[in-house]
Amino acid sequence: MQTTRRQVVRSSTVALAVAVSLAGCNGNGNGNGSDDTPTPEPSGPEARLDTYLTENDANLYDGSIEDLTGQDEVTILVGAGDDGLAYDPPAARIGVGTTVIWEWTGRGGRHNVNGDPEIDSDFEYTSGELIGEEGHTWSYTFEDGGVALYYCDAHRTVGHHGALIVE
Repeated sequence: MQTTRRQVVRSSTVALAVAVSLAGCNGNGNGNGSDDTPTPEPSGPEARLDTYLTENDANLYDGSIEDLTGQDEVTILVGAGDDGLAYDPPAARIGVGTTVIWEWTGRGGRHNVNGDPEIDSDFEYTSGELIGEEGHTWSYTFEDGGVALYYCDAHRTVGHHGALIVE
């Protein structure tokens, strides 16, 4: 029996289709069926804020971001929480041009507010020396968008961290 050209082409096409379908079965070609491709880290402003506050065990942070957009001025308490070692709110979203007023509660000892590019903050600022006086305020106006990450020098190692998304 003689093989026709049509039969050869058909057999070759079927063999190629089977080979292609089997090649896709193991994903990355290493034969173990696992995907060794690294999962990209979340990168948006929310992810940066969450990573910073979570990795530093920020006091009062429960994973939520308080929406304070639309306000010209917002107040964040310094020395909040039962032990006075938190910012309240610890995470907030504000608009560009908003002035944030940090107000000291007088609890938890002496505090300050430091935004530092070394901690991946898009803003650099400091309220200066440590203050413990109730009612003391310090303000900063955010003229550009970005992520503001900050901490208290005296209580950085015990979770006194905060963060803002400025948009």
